[in-house]
Amino acid sequence: MSQGAPGGESRPALGAAIVCYLIWGVIPLVFQVMGRLGMSPWEILANRTVWAVPMALLFVVLARQGGEVMAALRNPRTLAWLALSSVLIAGNWGIYIWAVNSGRVLETALGYYINPLLGMAAGALIFNEKIDRLGYLAIGLAVTGVVVQAIAVGGLPIVSLALAFSFGGYGIVRKRVAASAQTGLLIECLMLALFGVAYVLWLQHSGAGHFGKSLPATAWLLACGPFTAVPLVLFSWAARRIPLSSLAFLQFLGPTSGFVIGVAQGEAFTPLRAASFVFIWGGAVVFAVAAWKRSRPALAATELVEPAE
Repeated sequence: MSQGAPGGESRPALGAAIVCYLIWGVIPLVFQVMGRLGMSPWEILANRTVWAVPMALLFVVLARQGGEVMAALRNPRTLAWLALSSVLIAGNWGIYIWAVNSGRVLETALGYYINPLLGMAAGALIFNEKIDRLGYLAIGLAVTGVVVQAIAVGGLPIVSLALAFSFGGYGIVRKRVAASAQTGLLIECLMLALFGVAYVLWLQHSGAGHFGKSLPATAWLLACGPFTAVPLVLFSWAARRIPLSSLAFLQFLGPTSGFVIGVAQGEAFTPLRAASFVFIWGGAVVFAVAAWKRSRPALAATELVEPAE
């Protein structure tokens, strides 16, 4: 069925995208609960890489992509790109887990507001994608927001920029890899799990590990797998079935949830810091409007095509 066809796959796909971003939005609370149980960011990250493997493997089996996985494992170029993407996503996860357990949820929200605008700039610089006036306006507003945030916090918002650049870099690398989301995720998790398993075993041997120490701790560590793999697969499935304009609006659900969590938990929110978010929100709105305008011709074309049964 065509992408924008009414009554077809668009409604389930829209629901999948919403669920995906809502999961990403509440993940700060998950990591904070684990932190309060005594787990360090390194232990959470290691377990996240380990327990994401069974979930990623399950999705590969359901998608019948075993052959694609074996082909990717035999391709040195694909493995090299996926090794790089695994380093980038591990860095992103590690920074994020540390930040949300260090009272910096607002900084993570800022980073993920910046990310799609950074992606727009990267698309123009690396993939020769065109940026219209609205795109330049969105990027300009985002840059202004970062500058105001730097003034507000007395220096560059390092956490926000690190999250934006690591995840943006991850997206760029994955765009160059000839592998589906499920296949790429499984291989990335397998690579990271080599180090994750070693660290978890060392923690358990030294008595510092929390796996098996109590039922709540064990359950939360095991939950790292679904919380990692499920939203990524939902996003991959939805992205192929709903218009870009829908995703452009929905992708701001995650950082908005983070923003609400940060404010509700009493993080410092000065007038100057509020002004920086106003600029970032302005850039986000302009970005979404620009994406909607770009998608209109494609949507008009799909309406002329009969749905394929």
